[in-house]
Amino acid sequence: MQVQSNFSLRHLNTFGLDADARFFVNVTSVEELTEILLDPVWQASPKFVLGGGSNILLTQDVEALVIHPDIKGISIVKEDEEGVILQVGAGENWHQFVMYCVEHGYGGVENLSLIPGTVGAAPMQNIGAYGVEIRSVIVSVEAVSIDNAQKRIFSNAECEFGYRESIFKKALKDKYIITGATFRLNKKPVLNIGYGDVQKTLQEMNAATPTIKDVSEAIIKIRQSKLPDPAEIGNAGSFFKNPEIPVAQFEKLRSAYPEIPGYPVSSEMVKVPAGWLIEKAGWKGYREGAIGVHARQALVLVNYGGGVGKDIKALSEKVQNSVEAQFGIRLHAEVNFI
Repeated sequence: MQVQSNFSLRHLNTFGLDADARFFVNVTSVEELTEILLDPVWQASPKFVLGGGSNILLTQDVEALVIHPDIKGISIVKEDEEGVILQVGAGENWHQFVMYCVEHGYGGVENLSLIPGTVGAAPMQNIGAYGVEIRSVIVSVEAVSIDNAQKRIFSNAECEFGYRESIFKKALKDKYIITGATFRLNKKPVLNIGYGDVQKTLQEMNAATPTIKDVSEAIIKIRQSKLPDPAEIGNAGSFFKNPEIPVAQFEKLRSAYPEIPGYPVSSEMVKVPAGWLIEKAGWKGYREGAIGVHARQALVLVNYGGGVGKDIKALSEKVQNSVEAQFGIRLHAEVNFI
């Protein structure tokens, strides 16, 4: 384990932004993490945790000790005819973990195929897609306190999961480093294929009685058709959260925009796709030099190469202001600004 100085983070953020860490260390075990946290040389230093860098926007160099949890491993805790409980290291690639589950017939995460990032970042963000959120399969999350290196296991309830939220983004933000998570997966799952795009794609695949693998392949096809590959165009996936608005406000908007999509989340609230709002406001395909709004998915802000984080942040604020002026809805970033 070696601490490096002035370390480039360009390859550790999916926007591909050129920013440096004042100090950087890659840890491959809980023991190494504990060692660096308790080292007197670094105890007083500010610290920043960077996983796969798939949900951050670097607007400046990071004047801290950047810790990259690269803890790997997938192990079976318990297994029976109904399902399996897996313990997974925080450094495992999320999509590769999903593929592991699909290959073994473990259901529950197939709708979350092709989401970038690591297993450790997934519970922090409570990642979700096509009707499924990670909180539905998490048993617990293992973490280490940044202050004193004490280990703690958080139950599902203690994680306080919300829409793209968890306790690690709120009350315990910058207090713990996630080292792993435990998942309960089903060998006889009830597939979640209610979304129109998913049903349509499965029909095109001639999957009349879809399997876990079919659903995963359908999700991958959909995501590849709509979202740019970060290896080709820098991006962090969905930049904004889908807003939830009161039913009365939605009905008023629908009188002006009959085609506006909406999904009831309760008797009082409706979720509106942020991508639709951004596209309707005229931003889809907009470009400003090296940055812009993706031409196929307005929810995605992109770095075509050589872009600067501050400029992407400024563009996101323009989009927010434009959508609010037209629809009276304030969009909130899903991406974290650094």
